[in-house]
Amino acid sequence: MTDEKIVTDDESTNEESFAELFAASQANSGKLKPGAKVQARVLQVSNDWVFLDIGQKGEGVLDRRELTDPEGNLTVATGDTITAWFVGSSKGELRFSTKVGGAGAAAQGQLEDAWRSGIPVEGVVEKEVKGGFEVKVGGSVRAFCPFSQISLRRADNTAAFVGKHLPFRVIEYGERGRNIIVSHRAMLEEEQRQEREKLKETLTVGTVVEGTVSSLRDFGAFISIGAMDGLLPVSEAAWGKVRDIRQVLSVGDQVKVVVKQIDWEKERITFSLKDTLADPWESVPRKFAVGTSVTGTVVRLAPFGAFVALGDGIDGLLHISRLGGGKKIAHPKDVLKEGETVEVLVEGIDLDNRKISLALADFARAAAEADADLQAFRQKSATSPPGMGTLGELLKAKISGTKE
Repeated sequence: MTDEKIVTDDESTNEESFAELFAASQANSGKLKPGAKVQARVLQVSNDWVFLDIGQKGEGVLDRRELTDPEGNLTVATGDTITAWFVGSSKGELRFSTKVGGAGAAAQGQLEDAWRSGIPVEGVVEKEVKGGFEVKVGGSVRAFCPFSQISLRRADNTAAFVGKHLPFRVIEYGERGRNIIVSHRAMLEEEQRQEREKLKETLTVGTVVEGTVSSLRDFGAFISIGAMDGLLPVSEAAWGKVRDIRQVLSVGDQVKVVVKQIDWEKERITFSLKDTLADPWESVPRKFAVGTSVTGTVVRLAPFGAFVALGDGIDGLLHISRLGGGKKIAHPKDVLKEGETVEVLVEGIDLDNRKISLALADFARAAAEADADLQAFRQKSATSPPGMGTLGELLKAKISGTKE
């Protein structure tokens, strides 16, 4: 019995030693170091612990209180995947945390570990102070968060952050914990990086996405789609010419846009709003049939002619040869000026190249009337009975008779 007892104790000791060695080897293997971030699957939940499957790195444990809401209700279920940080090994167990200070008071040592390892800490924004906010982390430790580190963009309403519970990253830890600086922005930037990686898998040219107008510039608008901001050039805001993007959009507007270009290396996306709208050229043959007169506005003068806006996104060209009424002019500005309303006649449509040829209606009518008179005269001359003939014919006959 004694021998059996000794063997059992040895086996138990060996098992504990093996577990400790295994945990230590995992922590020191270079694959899993304190502060390492993992995606873990919830295997089981007990009264105190959440057991995690962390893949090839073995199993880990997490304090159950970190995954409960203020009412004490568990926020995860078996099979869920969570993000956790490796804290270290204790008694053969691999300990993980979702954040320091999420459950109970965190000691100064935990905050220092959080600084060294990059583990998030839970904090409460207590009040505004000079240059930023006083934040209470780990239950009772005071830290400072500069205004520039509370959000991704400059916060106009800083008072709105007071009283909020937010995750922070410790970016400075000095004077043995008496000088702690934290950043909420660092957490938001990390979330953005993760979202960008997801976007790379799903976002392609031609995709229609919904976004929010975040800012306006003379050259266009920036549209936020969550993880990234993209540019909507003013030329892509509408089918018609837009001189000021502010005539079309306002900050905060929700819009649907089409992805035109993507440059992942430079993290640039270009959007188009007009591509989500009906193409006005599809209705050109019906609205502006050849031979019809329409009213338009002169939008641009060029040496070779004048461009006339007939509708949103539809311009026609009045060639310089169609502007002088038969007289040669040096420049379209001799006849027209920008902003002038004119009546024009549609002479031709080229849908493939999106071109419409125009003529000034007054000159076109005069030319048509003159042509009609000429045609009528020729027809009348052709059907008239033989007579004295034209004056030229009479003179020719007289000259011939005199020579004889």
